[in-house]
Amino acid sequence: MTAWIKRLENWSQPPLMMTSLGLVAAVGTVDYFTGYAIFFSAFYLIPVALAAWFVGGAFGSVISILSVAVWLVGDFAAGANYSNWFVPIWNGAIALMVYFVVVKTLVNLRKSHQELEERVRQRTAALTSEIQERTRLEKELLEISEREQRQIGHDLHDGLGQHLTATAFASQVLTEQLENQSLPESAAAKNLVKLVEEAILLTRAFARGLHPVEIADEGLMDGFQELARNISERFKVGCEFECREPLRLPDTTASTQLYRIAQEAITNAIKHGKARHITIRFEKTENAITLTVTDDGIGLPENAHNGQGMGLRIMAYRANMVGATFNIERLPESGTRVTCKLPFNHAADAETHGAKN
Repeated sequence: MTAWIKRLENWSQPPLMMTSLGLVAAVGTVDYFTGYAIFFSAFYLIPVALAAWFVGGAFGSVISILSVAVWLVGDFAAGANYSNWFVPIWNGAIALMVYFVVVKTLVNLRKSHQELEERVRQRTAALTSEIQERTRLEKELLEISEREQRQIGHDLHDGLGQHLTATAFASQVLTEQLENQSLPESAAAKNLVKLVEEAILLTRAFARGLHPVEIADEGLMDGFQELARNISERFKVGCEFECREPLRLPDTTASTQLYRIAQEAITNAIKHGKARHITIRFEKTENAITLTVTDDGIGLPENAHNGQGMGLRIMAYRANMVGATFNIERLPESGTRVTCKLPFNHAADAETHGAKN
């Protein structure tokens, strides 16, 4: 019934008016052939209701008057005899009043229905606008965070890193001078050089964590390879990157978010999963570009999805921001697999966006 109503609402008024008139004629014909003894006036409510709901109160009233007229004419044509003219007039007036009440009721219901639909549309539009604005703000905040991290990474690498390099050079010169003079302080100076060089390595590691290689320029492959190498060196775990063919996303946003998802997945694997081996796999499947991070740790806790930790929410949000799907699962034997799929249409959009930028 609801489907029919929706379909009739798409009709223009002329076809609806013709349909109402046709129904009056059809009911009148059946009324005539069934004879005046059978009370058939209730069936005229069908065209009356159709006219009142879909066309309007005025046309509903016209159909009501026409229905009463057809009903009375049909009864007279079928051989109805009344003791006086007051009887058919009375019967017609009562039927007409009932039709008018039905028309008025349906018009009021239609008006209330339209007002309710309008309020629902307005509320839906407001909620949609609010969700879009919130999504835009969240995306902007995430981009601001990425820019700040990149800036801090640059400052560490180009500022503090260069300062420490100069300090190491000066310390090395001082060490050589002390050694040339055969002074015992040369050992302490040599140790100082070693400490400064370690500080340089730490600074570079922090800089790479905050701002990986220029993904948009050098490609995402270099970023993943360096990430795997740094993880292996810093945490003493086996971390490797696998990719059958070179893949590249020119768009910085999509590349950065996939990189950050891999970073977060690796951090969770080491910190919570106690993993000893991690594999980052980047591949082109039938209709998507897929990133998977698999570890051999203790696995995802049973209540992890219910708790929805901050790390999982951030990874899911990052994937959603670039139109990718995100999934994390506990492997049958041990370990966890994080999967992020970026459909080709979003990858193409990303490429177009990257080209425009």
